[in-house]
Amino acid sequence: MRRSAVLAVIAALAFASASPMAAAQVGQPDIVQEHWYHSYATLTLDVNEWADDHPDIVDLIVAGQTEMGRNLWMLRISDWSQETKPDGTAKDVVYIDGGHHGNEHLGTELAFLVAEFYIEGWAAGEQEVIDVLSTTELHILIMLNADGNDFDTRWNINQVDLNRNYDHYWNTCPTTQPGSSAFSESETAANSQYMNEVVPHADLYITMHTGVWIMLYPWGKWPQQPSDWELFHGIRDEVHENISDIPIRNANQGLYPNCGTSRDYGYGVMGYPTFTFETDDEQFLLGTVEALSDRLGEELDVMRYLITNVWYWRARLVVDSVEIDGDEVRADVRNLGRASTSNATLHYSDSAGEMLWHSTLFGVNATNETSVVLDASNLTLVDGGVWSIHYQKRVIDSSQWVEEPIDASIVSTASASGGFLPAPSLLIHLIALLGAAFARREKMAVKS
Repeated sequence: MRRSAVLAVIAALAFASASPMAAAQVGQPDIVQEHWYHSYATLTLDVNEWADDHPDIVDLIVAGQTEMGRNLWMLRISDWSQETKPDGTAKDVVYIDGGHHGNEHLGTELAFLVAEFYIEGWAAGEQEVIDVLSTTELHILIMLNADGNDFDTRWNINQVDLNRNYDHYWNTCPTTQPGSSAFSESETAANSQYMNEVVPHADLYITMHTGVWIMLYPWGKWPQQPSDWELFHGIRDEVHENISDIPIRNANQGLYPNCGTSRDYGYGVMGYPTFTFETDDEQFLLGTVEALSDRLGEELDVMRYLITNVWYWRARLVVDSVEIDGDEVRADVRNLGRASTSNATLHYSDSAGEMLWHSTLFGVNATNETSVVLDASNLTLVDGGVWSIHYQKRVIDSSQWVEEPIDASIVSTASASGGFLPAPSLLIHLIALLGAAFARREKMAVKS
């Protein structure tokens, strides 16, 4: 029934306009934009129009070419009047791609709708969007497999499944058409190059597909939960409680074993927190009866949640106090992020940046705090010394290391005798006791 209804809509659209490309040339009326899936030609017109109309937030570049020479359009969306966040720190980075499989149109359209939401929301002055774009960069490659899209096929022109062509346990699962080697295809080579050279420290990577309504996190190769299971489970629980009941599961258990995917490459090699976002199972059609913004509205709400809260998708350690007492350093550390870290260390350096001491490793769980006592027998304090904390953003080995300064005002040092100076009230009390003792002794001497 749905297929025949869609065909009727497509016929009506064809009558109104010879092709979606022709409609796009005059701004793509809503009936086309909302009901007709993008081709490479219509996407090219739309992203270039965005870049022309909104140069303050849209930076459009070519991230590479398909095997047939079509451009891989990369939208970079942020408030480009500011290179950093308002507080001077680096902006958070979100990386999104769609269209690995040319016939999975709804996944491609979800990537498009995310870009559209932030571009049009900025133009409308929506506060949510203004807040996000002042602190975050969105990098969105809407259609990776443009050749496959034009031929309405899963594969690229070389009959390779691009989402089995990444260099993470490539061709080690039962699979079809993974290519002659990892990154044998220009599309996946360009995508991985962009990850490594432009967004190596992204704090969220979403790859969008169509097939089964589900969100999948690593691993595809193994049924075991990933190292950062606390992060993924926390996101799952919050989405289910507040936004959507979409299933969110480990990819191996939630779908089937799969290797060489961009999701597992993003997590296992790049260290990103990653999801495969699978929309529902409609494929092989050119359009939809229900408007795309309605049909994918729930999925867009999940994406807004993930993007708005990107700051939390890593460990964020805050040191509340450091006390140096003889051969020990005591520190109170909080984790404001939703990911654990297992190998934090305190560093002490001189004013020139040369490290003079570092502690042994300690861990801090997600949204937790800890007090640690560290061996400082080889610590020597110097004038102008600087304290910092060094740790990985997530538990996965490939995750980025960060080193962040510790505010000198929260560092206290014991007295030269080895104990901390007593409080003034205690000193006064001790002096009073001593004075009373001496007075009593002199009084007894006079009586004798």
